[in-house]
Amino acid sequence: MTKLGFDTRVVHAGTAPDPATGAIQTPIYQTTAYQFRDVDHAAALFGLSEVGYIYSRLTNPTVAALQARLADLEGGAGAVCCSSGHAAQIMALFPLMGPGRNVIASSRLYGGTITQFSQTIKRFGWSAKFVDLDDRAAIEAAIDGDTRAIFCESISNPGGYVTDIAALAKIADSAGLPLIVDNTLATPYLCRPIEMGASLVVHSLTKYLTGNGSVTGGAVIDSGRFDWSGSDKFPSLSAPEPAYHGLKFHETFGNMAFTFHSIAIGLRDLGMTMNPQAAHYTLLGIETLSLRMERHVANARRIAAWLEADSRVGAVSYAGLESSPWHETAQRVYPKGAGALFTFEVKGGYDACVKLVDHLKLFAHVANLGDTRSLVIHSASTTHRQLTPEQQIAAGAGPDVVRLSIGIEDPEDLIADLDQALAAATG
Repeated sequence: MTKLGFDTRVVHAGTAPDPATGAIQTPIYQTTAYQFRDVDHAAALFGLSEVGYIYSRLTNPTVAALQARLADLEGGAGAVCCSSGHAAQIMALFPLMGPGRNVIASSRLYGGTITQFSQTIKRFGWSAKFVDLDDRAAIEAAIDGDTRAIFCESISNPGGYVTDIAALAKIADSAGLPLIVDNTLATPYLCRPIEMGASLVVHSLTKYLTGNGSVTGGAVIDSGRFDWSGSDKFPSLSAPEPAYHGLKFHETFGNMAFTFHSIAIGLRDLGMTMNPQAAHYTLLGIETLSLRMERHVANARRIAAWLEADSRVGAVSYAGLESSPWHETAQRVYPKGAGALFTFEVKGGYDACVKLVDHLKLFAHVANLGDTRSLVIHSASTTHRQLTPEQQIAAGAGPDVVRLSIGIEDPEDLIADLDQALAAATG
C-alpha cells in the first residue's frame, strides 16, 4: 500500500484494534510491571537483545502506541514520550551533553525554556549561548569545540516568529552538530522539521497535539539520520556506555540509537515518565489535529488582521501578516499557516495590558496555549517575569505586549470580546 495521507495517519498511525478484545481505541494499560515468560526472557529484555515491556517507567503499551504515531507523523525513526515539554528538552540534550559542553539556542524562546537553559542546566555543568538565529555569522561565531547541538522553536513562543529550519540545518550539518527543533506551536500539520534537515524534534504534547488542556506530556522524535559515530563528540551514543554495561548504542541499534538510549538510560535514570492515561488522551486529541489546526490558523489570521487595523493597538507580531518581517519565510516554510499564537502591543503600556486581560470574558487567562479555547496572558508579568527587561524584549514579551492563543470558537465572538476589552483598557 502507498503511504497514507497525513489526515488518515493522525487517526490510524501507530495503533491497531486490540488483539485480545477487538477494541479500536488503544486501551489504557494501567500497570506498573509486566510478567516475564521465563528467566531467559527477562535477561534478553534487560540486555536489549529483545524488545518488550519491563516496567512502566521505561515502556508501556499505551505510551508506545503514541510514540509510534508521533514518529510516523514527524517522519522519524523513533520517539520517546515523557512527562512534559520541559522534560522533553532535557531528554533531548541528555545523551549529547556533558560537563563543560554547551548548546546554541535561539534568543527567541519561551521564557521557561530560557530559564531552563540559562540557569537550570548549569547544575549539570552544561551551558547555553543565546543567539539571533536569523544571523548566520553570529551562529557560526558562537559554535566552539564544546558545542553539542543547536536548539530552536519552529514557531516561537510568545512572539510567533518563524524559523528557516532548512537554512539552520545547513549550518548545523557543516559544524557536525544535531539540530533540535521544538515543533510544539507548528505541529507536524504545519511543519515537519525532519524533512527540512532537523536531527531531533521535541514537543510539548500538552499543547496542540492533545489540544484540549487536559494533560501534560512531552516527546522527543529522532530522525534516525544523524551520524553519532561521525566524531568523538557523542560518546554516550558512539562509545561504550558505562551506564549500560559498555553497550555501544549507535553500533548496536543504528538509526534507533538515540531512541533506545533515551528509554534505557534517560527514562531509567531521570524518571520523566509519561503516564498511560495522558498518552491515551493525547492519542485521542491527535485524531482531530488536522481539523483543529486548520480552524486555529484561519481564526488567527482573521483576528490578527483585525487587531493590526485597530488604532488602539501599537503593533501585531504574527508571521501570517504581510507586514511581518518573517512573512516571506512563513509563506515558504509554513505554507499551511504560521500557527495560532501571536502577540500584540497595547497602547498604554503595562497598565493597559493588565486591564485588557482582566476585562476579557471569552479568552481564558491561563499559563497555557494550544487549547480549543482562546487563551490570553501578559507574559512580562507571568511566564517571562523571571527574565531581565532586555531578555523580555528580545523574546517578544515586552511590558506592553499581550500574548493570544487563538482557539476554534466563532471568530466574530472573539473579536467582539477583544473590542470591549480594548475599550476598557485604553478608554
